[in-house]
Amino acid sequence: MTDLLGQTLAAARDGLKAKAFSAAELTDAHLVAMEGARSLNAFITETPEMARAMAKASDGRLATGDAGPLEGIPLGIKDLYCTEGTRTTAGSRILDGFVPPYESSITTQLWRDGAVMLGKLNLDEFAMGSSNETSYFGPVTSPWKRRGSNAGLVPGGSSGGSAAAVAARLCLGATATDTGGSIRQPAAFTGTVGIKPTYGRCSRFGVVAFASSLDQAGPITRTVRDSAILLRSMAGHDPKDSTSADVAVPDFEAAVGTSVKGKVIGIPKEYRLAGMPAEIEALWQQGIAWLKAAGAEIRDITLPHTQYALPAYYIVAPAEASSNLARYDGVRYGLRVPGRDIADQYGRTRAEGFGREVRRRVMIGTYVLSAGYYDAFYVKAQQIRTLIKRDFEAVYADGVDAILTPATPSAAFGIGEKGSGDPVEMYLNDIFTVTVNMAGLPGLAVPAGTSADGLPLGLQLIGRPFDEDTLFALGEVMEQAAPKVVLPERWWS
Repeated sequence: MTDLLGQTLAAARDGLKAKAFSAAELTDAHLVAMEGARSLNAFITETPEMARAMAKASDGRLATGDAGPLEGIPLGIKDLYCTEGTRTTAGSRILDGFVPPYESSITTQLWRDGAVMLGKLNLDEFAMGSSNETSYFGPVTSPWKRRGSNAGLVPGGSSGGSAAAVAARLCLGATATDTGGSIRQPAAFTGTVGIKPTYGRCSRFGVVAFASSLDQAGPITRTVRDSAILLRSMAGHDPKDSTSADVAVPDFEAAVGTSVKGKVIGIPKEYRLAGMPAEIEALWQQGIAWLKAAGAEIRDITLPHTQYALPAYYIVAPAEASSNLARYDGVRYGLRVPGRDIADQYGRTRAEGFGREVRRRVMIGTYVLSAGYYDAFYVKAQQIRTLIKRDFEAVYADGVDAILTPATPSAAFGIGEKGSGDPVEMYLNDIFTVTVNMAGLPGLAVPAGTSADGLPLGLQLIGRPFDEDTLFALGEVMEQAAPKVVLPERWWS
């Protein structure tokens, strides 16, 4: 019998078309797997009845030859995407019980193409975190373990539920979002593939906002090809989103497997950080060797303002979060905590509804936007952002096609190991990823090896604006060359 949980998205798509199994059988297999993996806490809301109904409808379309590109494919949806009639929480108490009366544009497109929703995936509260430990609904546990240890590990964040579910074979793919690395970092931690598309490639309508000029939706999958397939359905211009780019969506899958001979790959010296683990440097060198063997040209480059990216990001992102989260006041929707008057109600609702990390970032954002500090902090950070963007533009204008860097400064760490006293320690997890968001560029994380403890490690490819095709071609080369990052037995079942 076919191993329904061992399928890639591409293989499952082909199997459904060949009638090797039905959408109902594929969906039921994943629903059973979800039931056996609840200890991972990857899902906030499971939707088995809806999934079975959608799968039944898919089988009908498959039988009549009216199948869409994702017909019958079971997906997990990050609980930052509004889903009409299904609870959407953003991982926060303040939205616990909120049921949207509308659908996000991206999930609308997925359902149009025949995908099946298994449920809503856990995340750091309002996507603020690098470990999926800030969720009101509890932390997500990675399906990976250190060799010789039973200690629970983080799956990365904020899209930790998405990464854990894909890695644990609970869904064939998942939607995610990336504000400073929240697709690429969890993908690297869990041995999955994650792409943060160019800013504007995917609609943000119906995706709960964290930092509007940085947020971008994208997929997490098992393979580069699967990411290309899923991104094509997620991408596209949306008149409901003023930041959505009116550019054609190519057939990303067609780029997978194409030659990369002659492509120029930049290696930025600024990403060689003091104290970087030797295994991360060795992995980077191995990635360079794989691309060189495939015919790519390797070139040393400089991105001089990279050193300012992390502090600038942690001014811009909280400032935008402070503005976006002002709408959660206990009046129109979500949690309401009564007070002596309206001002007291606002304060009580927000104090009880927001978690510690969200309150911290709202306070930072409010501070840097306040009179007397706006020019000193926020304006300065935006000026640095412009310089970061110009660094990339200069490199690409000089003939570089893509840039190769590490995806994370380490393998996954244990739940509770970081950030308990010093939040900056947690923020440093984004050091290789935030520049991509600040410049609005596409970035792809690909599994490339394992650490000394047997945990996944990933490499990151950064591309030109709206040139995800090149990233998929390069990513496929690395995926084929790299040793397979295989998850051990299903200890959580």
